Amino acid sequence: MPSTSSPKAVYTHGHHESVLRSHRWRTAENSAGYLLPRLRPGLSLLDVGCGPGTLTADLARLVAPGPVTALDAAGAVLDTARAEAAARGLDNVRFVTGDALALDLPDDSFDVVHAHQVLQHLADPVAALRELRRVCRPGGTVAVRDGDYAGMHWYPTSSGMDHWQRLYRQVARGAGGEPDAGRRLAAWARAAGFREITASASVWCFATPEDRAWWSGLWADRTVASDYAALAVANGHAAPEELAAVAESWRAWGAHPDAWFAVPHGELLCTA
Repeated sequence: MPSTSSPKAVYTHGHHESVLRSHRWRTAENSAGYLLPRLRPGLSLLDVGCGPGTLTADLARLVAPGPVTALDAAGAVLDTARAEAAARGLDNVRFVTGDALALDLPDDSFDVVHAHQVLQHLADPVAALRELRRVCRPGGTVAVRDGDYAGMHWYPTSSGMDHWQRLYRQVARGAGGEPDAGRRLAAWARAAGFREITASASVWCFATPEDRAWWSGLWADRTVASDYAALAVANGHAAPEELAAVAESWRAWGAHPDAWFAVPHGELLCTA
């Protein structure tokens, strides 16, 4: 996903299977609906932090035959994204490794620059937004969307789930990021020099038996087996047995017949 080259920021989640399980679920419809009205065939697009590429592939289909550059800091995950594009028969996508804080791309290169769930993991999101603006053509669109962990809500409540929310925010901030990025996007964009900003919000909701089993399962696994778990232990935020208890709280929540979970996101369309 996002760049981790800054010494003051570490990508909290890493690329464990439980993380990619979540990323592969993302589509243009469920994760970039706010951007879709601005897309049309022939536009050039940069997708920063493309991950396994399902969302990228959707965007590439919408702007084809326009060229798409898919960028990620992790070379291994780009192999997965390449396979996704090939499986869909897309020939308008190229894949590059790069740093969101220092893009090795010319000024004014793209009509649309997109970053989904990236800014929350960066030590300097304002600097990253300046970079996104730099490579976007004048009059083009910079589109960003990030979750807001403090704004997440679920039912039924439990002390274990409350502990997860507190712990995640501690680990993410300890890694140099800002887990409550969604509410801060507009402020960051103004600080980066954008003047034409359209701010909005949207929500993922997991409430069907299938959705809550999937969501709770991936978070239970992520809590004990991903880079997030390793950071929690290494930085003194939690012991392994504490993480195991949090994972069980996730599984218990997901098994409840009335379980419901909402994930709010801030979104911005900025004119370069």
